[in-house]
Amino acid sequence: MTDTTGVQKIVPAAAGIYEPLMPYAYPLVRIVAGGFLAPHGYPKLFVAGRAEQTAGFFSKVGLEPALQLVYLVGVTEFVGGILIALGLLTRPAAIGAAILLAVAAFKVHLANGFFWTTGGLEYPLMWCLIMVAIAIKGGGAYSIDRRIGKEF
Repeated sequence: MTDTTGVQKIVPAAAGIYEPLMPYAYPLVRIVAGGFLAPHGYPKLFVAGRAEQTAGFFSKVGLEPALQLVYLVGVTEFVGGILIALGLLTRPAAIGAAILLAVAAFKVHLANGFFWTTGGLEYPLMWCLIMVAIAIKGGGAYSIDRRIGKEF
């Protein structure tokens, strides 16, 4: 297998394993990121009482109008996560998710410091930056956006 990166491999034999897999690395990240985001929105939209419970928390941390924001967050997470995983309207969905996660990181988690183990911003900030990267890259080669030949 020829090295397409121009960098000499420390273990040349390993290139035979990872070079054929390279085209699938970004779709894997996009699919997993969207797939991990969607379940967070499901209960806000479809589990009885969860929207109101979440709205109570939103009010407590100063996010108003709380109930409307819960539904916006639920749709962004659930529908946006599915769209990101499928690679359909990838950039708008990822931008929405990045904004949501930036608010979560800085409005909710920042007061708890950096580390996720103390409820800090580490985890939502990491996911926010992943969504920013997806918004920049778009759907990529293995996406519905690419398949239909249109993307934002």
